Amino acid sequence: MENQESIGETFETFKWTIKDLSKLNTKKIYSQEFFIGGHSWRILMFPKGNKVVYLSMYLDAGDAATLPNGWTRFSKFQLVLINQVNSKMTEVRETQHTFNARESDWGFISFIPLADFYDHSKGFIVDDTCIIEAKISVSHPELEKKVDEAAPPISVQVPAKPIEHADNPLPMDISAIPIDELVDFRGLGKVEKAFVPLLDEVYAKHPSVIGCQKKRSRRFSEWAFTALGRVLHFLKTKKVRDMDEEACSHLQILWEELETFRFNLTWLEPHVQSALGMKNYMERSAKVKSVKENVAALEMEMKKLKAMVASVEVDLEMARRELVKVEEGFEEIDLDGELGYGP
Repeated sequence: MENQESIGETFETFKWTIKDLSKLNTKKIYSQEFFIGGHSWRILMFPKGNKVVYLSMYLDAGDAATLPNGWTRFSKFQLVLINQVNSKMTEVRETQHTFNARESDWGFISFIPLADFYDHSKGFIVDDTCIIEAKISVSHPELEKKVDEAAPPISVQVPAKPIEHADNPLPMDISAIPIDELVDFRGLGKVEKAFVPLLDEVYAKHPSVIGCQKKRSRRFSEWAFTALGRVLHFLKTKKVRDMDEEACSHLQILWEELETFRFNLTWLEPHVQSALGMKNYMERSAKVKSVKENVAALEMEMKKLKAMVASVEVDLEMARRELVKVEEGFEEIDLDGELGYGP
């Protein structure tokens, strides 16, 4: 492990090398247990995403099952996905959390898109191997207490159920967004920059989307508009051809999350249902395309056969004409008859 110091705190680093990544056939995988700051930790990774199309990673209190009732453990930490080709493209996510029996793991449900992670040209996987680091701040008790008592920043996660049983991954997803990528949306809370023009466009047509949230808490509004922004961004950026089973499953999760925030969504639901129905359309479209290609191939074969028949018909007609010529003045005789020699 490596030590890194900054003003007022020290980070210790654990490196986890995962080999034969393509051979993994499991929903989630834990690193070996390691100790930093006198505590046991593990890294938890969902190589196919935790119900999303993103790589999901968390820091886990490795000894949670053996700790006494009422235990807590504050930690500021970073999870790092090493880019083995270009170190400048290494992905780093930072957060902090008070671990306890109910929330013994914490992290990022949407670390990077799975498409980027498994694209070997991106550099995160080399020779079927990826490298993940956990950098954990080791604070003095008095500093730890001071940080723990402070009001949590907006980027800190809202308590969520343990990830294995997580029904609503949205709170963790908010925390996965770097603060510099968040902007205030009409004084109601911070959301991703990319969502703001989409939300403004919807507000111009459906002002009730803001009116129904004005009496909510700021944190609730942030979740609500993030959930709405995610659905709008999905519908804005996805193409019909993208709506395979995985994409439909992702949209269904986003839609179910959004429905929990009590927006009037009668204007949006038809578009979502239409997008979800694209899976059946794409399957039928693929079938139609396949049959069309088969028909085209048979038609081409038919043309070839017709051309061959036409050629044979010409040869046959020429042969018939030649037969007429050679038969002119020709009389057939019994080939089995005797030649004879006269009376």
